[in-house]
Amino acid sequence: MACIALLMLVLSACDRAERTAQEPSTEQSAESTSMPSDSKGSFHSEGKLTYWAELNGNAAGIKTTFNQVPFFQEWQRRTGVQLTFIQPPANQAKEAINVLLASGELPDMMEYEWINYPGGPEKAINDGYILRLNEAIDRYAPNLKRYLQDHPDIDMQIRTAGGSYYAFPFIQGDDKLRTYQGPIIRKDWLDELGLDVPVTIDDWHTVLQAFKDKKGAQAPLTFLGVPNPLFGIEGGGFIGAFGIKKDFYQEDGKVKFGPVEPGYKDFLTLFRKWYEEGLIDRNFATVDSETQDTSMILSRSGTGIWNAGAGIGTWLPVMKSKDPSVELVPAPYPVLHQGERPKFGQLAPAIGSSGVAISAKSKHVEEAVKMLDYGYGTEGHLLFNFGIEGVSYVMKDGYPAYTDAILHNPDKLAPSQALAMYTRASYFGPFVQDVRYMEQYYSLPEQKEAVRVWSDTDAVLHTLPALPTTEKESTELSVIKQEVNQVVTEMSLKIIMGMEPVSAFDEYVKKIRLLDIQRAIDIQQQALDRYRASVSKSDVNSPR
Repeated sequence: MACIALLMLVLSACDRAERTAQEPSTEQSAESTSMPSDSKGSFHSEGKLTYWAELNGNAAGIKTTFNQVPFFQEWQRRTGVQLTFIQPPANQAKEAINVLLASGELPDMMEYEWINYPGGPEKAINDGYILRLNEAIDRYAPNLKRYLQDHPDIDMQIRTAGGSYYAFPFIQGDDKLRTYQGPIIRKDWLDELGLDVPVTIDDWHTVLQAFKDKKGAQAPLTFLGVPNPLFGIEGGGFIGAFGIKKDFYQEDGKVKFGPVEPGYKDFLTLFRKWYEEGLIDRNFATVDSETQDTSMILSRSGTGIWNAGAGIGTWLPVMKSKDPSVELVPAPYPVLHQGERPKFGQLAPAIGSSGVAISAKSKHVEEAVKMLDYGYGTEGHLLFNFGIEGVSYVMKDGYPAYTDAILHNPDKLAPSQALAMYTRASYFGPFVQDVRYMEQYYSLPEQKEAVRVWSDTDAVLHTLPALPTTEKESTELSVIKQEVNQVVTEMSLKIIMGMEPVSAFDEYVKKIRLLDIQRAIDIQQQALDRYRASVSKSDVNSPR
């Protein structure tokens, strides 16, 4: 009955996102200065521009509003643009954006994952919500324009198939920045038990069983189940050992969808067994980052899949303060057989999923564009990545070095929290992320080793780039993915939790194919072929 209740809870959460567009909500909040009493519903007040975005979690743990965060104060001061921020409730951006768009009262700027808009960003433009930015970038954004001219591969990934720029993007400026997540394990427990860091699936079973039986771990393995079940393994953890990914990927230039491949059945078989044996969190489908933090810090779990910064960098200092013998180390992405190289591992796209769009109704396009372009220039690059000179960083022989305000904060803020106060280096924003941020943020040797270990995969050969699609393709793809993902979630939960036999997998695959998953694969294939053709053309035309 508990399993059934958990399944219904997760599936109902998936349904809520669909109903939101029809259910008006008043939960969207704005700062107290955002709307004067006589505004009559208009966002504009005293010449301010309006900016809709969710406040980053690390910042939200310290300050409640954007205007209390030093970075946003400095950004406004330098650009001369005064902002009124509208904040959706935490972790409800998708629901809140639907309400916002339906209201017709749109702020000047909106920071959101526009690639997930039903029908894609081209449709958001055609629906009259966001502005096609081509002309505005050409006229008012010299910094971004120059960067895109110098990086044609990035340029292709931030436009729609119709050639429209739709948002000011977050760009990871070095491939080293794209891998920051993987398995983290209690090395002190391994040493005590006489075990090595696990490599193969069999190794992992031995370790997890020992953690449960001899260390009393209630959830030996924990990973995120929010915003969707099995979210924590989507980068390739455990599932990648079976040669697939829980999403679209490419194999020798051919697009595939992991959950209909035989390897997914093998993965479900494994996790069903581990669930029965109590080796993974019994509530895996609802684990959020706070729950995972608690499980690791309190030794309820001995291994998790999380970030070098928010995982190792957050857990280890807290755990060592209570027990100096605690050790956390990275583990490689699991493989089936000793000597194999991991096929998959976490590898973020060079382009972040979130970007800042400008409302099609904005009367302040020039000011908005110039403000957003600031992050791509020399001064803005330093502000977004390192903060305020003399406060959060100092220049040492041309190198922007973080001060103790970041690395040893006097108010006892963790580096991740201090960074969120003075920079946007550790999360999305309209700028190019600098690898020198990571060189300092990952101050612990365990963090540096983690990036090295987790990067040692073939993920780059199989991960799809950000693929521009047409409005028609995006609309089709969105509908198919929504229906298919719901079936995949239902199938995965029921089989892992023992509510249906593994043999039910074959019927589920037939159901997924009836939902036209092949059409979705074909759309992705067409987009990949276009992208590769554009890259080849760009290489031919580039100066030698």
